[in-house]
Amino acid sequence: MRHLTTLCSLLGTLATPALASLQIVPGGTWTASNGEHLNAHGAGVIKVNNTFYLIGEDKAGGSAFANVNCYSSTDLVQWKYEGALLSRTASGDLGPNRIIERPKVIYNDKTGKYVLWMHVDSSNYGDAKVGVATGDSVCGKYNYIRSFRPLGFESRDMGLFKDDDGTAYLLTEDRANGVRINKLTADYLDVAAATYLWKDRIESPALVKVKGRYYMFGSHLTGWDPNDNVYSSSASLTSGWSAWTTFADAKSNTYASQTTYILDYGDGNIMYMGDRWVSKNLQASTYIWLPLSFSSDNKATMKNRASWVPSAGLATPWTAAPEQTSYDGVKGAYSGAAKDVSCAKCAGGKAAGYIGGSDDGKLTISGIRSDRDGVSTVQIRYASGDTNPRYAAVAVNGGAPVKVAFHSTGGDTGTSEVNVALRKGGIMWW
Repeated sequence: MRHLTTLCSLLGTLATPALASLQIVPGGTWTASNGEHLNAHGAGVIKVNNTFYLIGEDKAGGSAFANVNCYSSTDLVQWKYEGALLSRTASGDLGPNRIIERPKVIYNDKTGKYVLWMHVDSSNYGDAKVGVATGDSVCGKYNYIRSFRPLGFESRDMGLFKDDDGTAYLLTEDRANGVRINKLTADYLDVAAATYLWKDRIESPALVKVKGRYYMFGSHLTGWDPNDNVYSSSASLTSGWSAWTTFADAKSNTYASQTTYILDYGDGNIMYMGDRWVSKNLQASTYIWLPLSFSSDNKATMKNRASWVPSAGLATPWTAAPEQTSYDGVKGAYSGAAKDVSCAKCAGGKAAGYIGGSDDGKLTISGIRSDRDGVSTVQIRYASGDTNPRYAAVAVNGGAPVKVAFHSTGGDTGTSEVNVALRKGGIMWW
């Protein structure tokens, strides 16, 4: 593994009640089971039994299509890499220099097939089509069928929605005319009819149903740059939609993110899922996942949080992150190639550097305490100016090292998270 450039500090979860330590860290580098940053951009989620499946774009090689990746999780925090549903082919829609974006999967109860829809395009975005594929299992290999323009209209950013009665809808951004809801055929493989059209310039459509009311979320058209995303709501898909309005803090640019999916993760608990795009280095793009609230007068609101705990099935839809304590990296003990390095954005202007790598740089932090046993999320503050990710290994109390990814932070600092088993009392890191 390559060196982690500079480690500024650890944020450890110490005093926590049961089930309150696995946290979603918006904007962080999230390391999946394969030791790589979660690579599922423009994603959707489908829940099968008690498992969530995250399906999104592989951006490790930039904007050109490589794979549609699938990950699984039972807690929305720890993600297992399952594999690719579709991968680049020698030619055709999935060939070199093609664009495949915003993949979404739903299950057809009548045919027993998982159906994948996606935005299909040329490198200059001239095709403006949708594509469809089917699979026998949620994270197995999918059979690509075809691409087309739905009802003859352009489609770029797209979404997918399955209603309570099993009827499915394709959500499309038609640059010339607006954003559309289109009803799918019973087998979910084609578009049957137009359902509704907003004559507004809105993209990244995502639809959710909350207590019998529909809410469509989307963003304005500002390229890769974020903006204040908006929503519209109605009691019917075909009419009565309210005016578009913001749901996050005004002028926050939706906390530097763009809508990708709105997830009901259990018992009517709703989560906003957005991408924080890094246009010059798409593989370093991160995710902004935050709880959404819906009032009795049909208003949707969202606040930013450094971290939070999803809690579907409990009395509350989510809880705030437990109290944390910071441990300064430069106060740990170095061995191997590890040493102090300059870090203008870090406390005291210094950080622990050259950790990991072939020279086996190690940092040991002793005296950390936990007030409970169990798996907890620990945040690692760091800085890295590299284009490609760097890696380090984290071990607790002599346990097996866990590979952790650290994506480029440019000239700033970032956060990487690691979920590790802590024991009540004193623990040691390296």
